[in-house]
Amino acid sequence: MMKKLAIAVVALMLLAPTLGLVSVGLVMNPAVIACLTASGLTVGNVPNSLVVTTANNETFTLNKQQLTHAATIITVGSQVEGVTRDGIQIALMAALTESTLRQLANTGTYPESGVYPNDGNGSDHDSLGLFQMRPQSGWGSVAELMDPEYQAAAFFGGPSGPNYPSPRGLLDIPGWQSMGKGEAAQAVEVSAYPDRYNDYEPVAETILTSLTSSASSTSSGAQSATAVTESSRVVFPLPEGTWVLTGDFGPRIDPLTGERAFHSGTDLAAADGTPILAAADGVVTLAEFSGGYGGLVVIEHRIDGETIATAYAHMWENGIHVTVGEHVIAGQHIGDVGSSGRSTGPHLHFEARPGGTNAEAVDAAKWLNDHDAADLPEATAGAGCSAMTGGH
Repeated sequence: MMKKLAIAVVALMLLAPTLGLVSVGLVMNPAVIACLTASGLTVGNVPNSLVVTTANNETFTLNKQQLTHAATIITVGSQVEGVTRDGIQIALMAALTESTLRQLANTGTYPESGVYPNDGNGSDHDSLGLFQMRPQSGWGSVAELMDPEYQAAAFFGGPSGPNYPSPRGLLDIPGWQSMGKGEAAQAVEVSAYPDRYNDYEPVAETILTSLTSSASSTSSGAQSATAVTESSRVVFPLPEGTWVLTGDFGPRIDPLTGERAFHSGTDLAAADGTPILAAADGVVTLAEFSGGYGGLVVIEHRIDGETIATAYAHMWENGIHVTVGEHVIAGQHIGDVGSSGRSTGPHLHFEARPGGTNAEAVDAAKWLNDHDAADLPEATAGAGCSAMTGGH
């Protein structure tokens, strides 16, 4: 056994030095080696629209929201070991076929699904979301399936998938790499119309070509925002209609001590568990649980040619959904509202830091307003705010 292991190590050194240790049988099959590598794709700017054509020569236009969902699928897939570029294309074909890349509620079967951010209402049995996954088939709860990132992770499956070992995701289908792409999509979706997926193969290819580029090698740990493509937009960090402004930037009476202090962010009260969204494309530089911020995520962006960091505080420890070094896109679900650290109730403490992660914060409300992401009241010189529920 030790002799075979040694042979395997030598083979790996000759054939694929960047891969981890795998069995002798896998080493001898270059096609299998390719399937074990990461896709090497990173998402660049998401365009406002994209004209695409199906295999049946039907042309239509995908909007910004649909392309943002496509970017989420690409981002999630690129982080799952074993998912190749072909695997991501298969996932895009499935989502295009099932929902035209729309995160669909299904209020006829699950009235509560309409409460979550969605792009419309579907009515196919008890199906939900991008991939039309069914709670009754074991894909997940309504809350889980109304999260596009969860749906993407479930579609890819594998040992780290939220649905493992059943229902089967793409990585759980034996020999999926040698199947036709439409056949592989059908193996996951188990649709009554198995031939539909092939029609969207050229559409998925157009999306991949338009949204991605090959990732360059990076060291572990935080990555500089200079490696990030310029962000094309800024979005509000909480879903519309879920929040109330409870704390301004600037001097105020600290709600915990009763003493005058400076408040470095903008407080937005929201229900515990409300999705927190990345304000722009960028790279996660901090994702930790400690100190007065509690659960904290910091993301660095390139906007208008300059580096700026945004900070999102007071998540519960299990409410952080990103890791340091991860590339995220504007509107991506990065965490959940909580009340950890120095907090008096569930809310998001949001900061804008021109210059980067450790730079001094400015008025986040003004920054959001300046980038057409909000219409918030801005701090005035010398103004403060009294102690309020959901403040820090």
